[in-house]
Amino acid sequence: MNDEDDKSIPAESSAEAPTQAPAEVSADKPAEKPAKKAPKRQQVFTLLVEVGRKADDGLPEGCTGAALMCYASGIDEAEAVRETVAVLKLADLAPLDVSGYGTLEERLEEGHDIPEEERELMDRALAENAVIVAQMTPFYETPEGGKQRPN
Repeated sequence: MNDEDDKSIPAESSAEAPTQAPAEVSADKPAEKPAKKAPKRQQVFTLLVEVGRKADDGLPEGCTGAALMCYASGIDEAEAVRETVAVLKLADLAPLDVSGYGTLEERLEEGHDIPEEERELMDRALAENAVIVAQMTPFYETPEGGKQRPN
């Protein structure tokens, strides 16, 4: 066996394992501790989730799926998306796609008009660390085979 075949041996068990020099600590100066990161605060994100059909999903008869407008809390949008998908799956829905529209502040910066009712739901999602489904719009097949959203 040559040295190239010896790559599977962990460094700890190798006789030639490198050693680390101990950190220098003097009596005058104590060892520095890593700075504590400020905890990230929860935010509420607006998400639009497309769901498909699944047995016992509670969607209206004859629809092919739905769009759900959700407000979800999380320390970032990725966490809000993960939590929303998990909650919808627990509710026997079949999430297919999630589009993020940002936080309240981001939406205001983009010029969105956000009614007080929506803001209250966002506040509730934050206070309860929850996912709130604010609106459900079912999809129906058109005679041409495309999706039709009700007016």
